[in-house]
Amino acid sequence: MTQRYSESINIVPTSIAQVGTTMKYSLLDYLRGRRFFIMLIITALISILLTVLVGYYRPVGFLSDNLAFYNSWWGTSVTFVVVLSAIFFGGDAISGEFQNKTGYFGVPNPIRRSSIYIGKWLAAFVASAVMLGIFTVVTLGNGLYYFSSVPYQFGESFLFALLYMVAVLGFTFFFSSLFKSSSMSILITAILFLFVFTLLNTLIATLVKIEPWFLINYGAQIIGNVLSSPFPPHKITSTNIGPGGRSFTTTTFNASIPEGLAIMSIYFIVTAILGLVLFERKEFT
Repeated sequence: MTQRYSESINIVPTSIAQVGTTMKYSLLDYLRGRRFFIMLIITALISILLTVLVGYYRPVGFLSDNLAFYNSWWGTSVTFVVVLSAIFFGGDAISGEFQNKTGYFGVPNPIRRSSIYIGKWLAAFVASAVMLGIFTVVTLGNGLYYFSSVPYQFGESFLFALLYMVAVLGFTFFFSSLFKSSSMSILITAILFLFVFTLLNTLIATLVKIEPWFLINYGAQIIGNVLSSPFPPHKITSTNIGPGGRSFTTTTFNASIPEGLAIMSIYFIVTAILGLVLFERKEFT
């Protein structure tokens, strides 16, 4: 009896069981730390603000036709919801293990670091997907109120937004593994996605006049562009008149759907693997 008992308590859980346990307690941490509810309030505020503005002002750009409504509502806002969710739930998922010293308790145990990494990523994905789902429901509710049908392009856009969320989470976990400070990893990720990538996209296309295919937000353009009819051309060049009557040319690039899917997929694969490698090699000192 004693021998069987000692053998049972020495059994190491499988990797899948370790991932599931890590995911479960990471989700509980979001709820206990009120992070989930704060992001829930932000998502609700964005949805309510859009609902009130469109209902009160009735802008032509939103209500001209079915596809234009989803393009204006969903195409311009969903990327913001995705980025905020990824930052909230993934920005310090790994760096918090070092800053809060929680890794000292888990790593000495027979638990794979890869199981911790994947479990935390899945927890961040589930929490972010809930926020995306709430925003999707509100979008569809308003769309069905003003129009009687949902365009098939919205389904494609939703899948593209889901892939973008996966890619952004991979990126946030990479920076979370790179730094031992939670505030540093969150701050850098927020600055990159909310300001730097957008600025680089504009400057590279306008000044250098080359396609910014290496930027993740360039690939994410397909989320909104698929809701345009027709789909925007790959390259748009326009001539404008500036001060003093001088003309200048601006260039805008639009990623095709295969190109956008490839960019976001590569970003996820590369950053997720690099983040895992960094976490595996970083020591708790």
